[in-house]
Amino acid sequence: MSRYARQTILPEVGVEGQARLAAARVLVVGAGALAVPVLQYLVGAGVGQITLVDGDVVAVSNLHRQPLYRMDDVGRPKVSAAADAMAALNPEVTVTPRAEWLTPANAPELIAGCDIVLDCADTFAASLTLSDEALAAGKPLISASALGLSGYVGGFCAAAPSLRAVFSDLPQSAATCETAGVLGPVVATLGAMQAQMTLSVLLDHAPSPLGLMMIWNAATWRMSRFRFDAAPEPPPPARFIAQSQITPRDLVIDLRAEAPAPFCAEARHVPPDALDELRIPPDTSRIVLACRTGLRAHHAAQSLGPRWPGDIALLALPGV
Repeated sequence: MSRYARQTILPEVGVEGQARLAAARVLVVGAGALAVPVLQYLVGAGVGQITLVDGDVVAVSNLHRQPLYRMDDVGRPKVSAAADAMAALNPEVTVTPRAEWLTPANAPELIAGCDIVLDCADTFAASLTLSDEALAAGKPLISASALGLSGYVGGFCAAAPSLRAVFSDLPQSAATCETAGVLGPVVATLGAMQAQMTLSVLLDHAPSPLGLMMIWNAATWRMSRFRFDAAPEPPPPARFIAQSQITPRDLVIDLRAEAPAPFCAEARHVPPDALDELRIPPDTSRIVLACRTGLRAHHAAQSLGPRWPGDIALLALPGV
């Protein structure tokens, strides 16, 4: 009996749909809790090629919500451990691990080589970079996020508005799973919905999940949804760059007050509340604002913009 018999019998899949899945190229950014069900269901379904991007290693604190990994994997690159597990699950699928962080430098090449992008990352910088590049390339983006007992999943770009069109006002600060916690089944539910949305796009199901947002709250057992097909795109924002894209004429500002020193010799250490006193050299071609996730840099750019008519770029520093 065929490995895929239970799904090809569906009229929404069939032999033709299975062939489409086998020919599909999927980019998954992030190998954490969202990616665990995403990988298992896409690989199980026979999606042909998956590129998995993440610069992190497996930690014991991951295991309660990332049950794909085992104690023997602790310390290994997540992408390598995940690729090994997926090869054991379905050798007909090729999972290519890339042990690196997503940046604006490598994002265009990664997105050019795929049919659909999955945002399973956990930083504003990665999510917004993926959205910007997917929108420019005309590729669909399935993005999800979970924290505590709730989260969302939605279909963006291609024929739908971008992530920025829906989240035009970012919060001043944001908790993380490390600081606020998360339950494994909550994030697993959203990851499974990401996988379902991805299969629906690849199989061209109607109605399309592109332009659809689903919100899940496990505390109240409530799931809601809305469509955002007509959401307008915001004005061009300050865009993220990679550290390798800094130039000698850039004024580089490290906003991380918690860091003992700037992340590089060219950077100046200026906390966000001291930006009003910043003196900008006349030969500055661009201001680069850096922080860990990109959120403080985003808000600092909005604050600095009215008194600096030149270019402003943002830089996220994961793992620094």
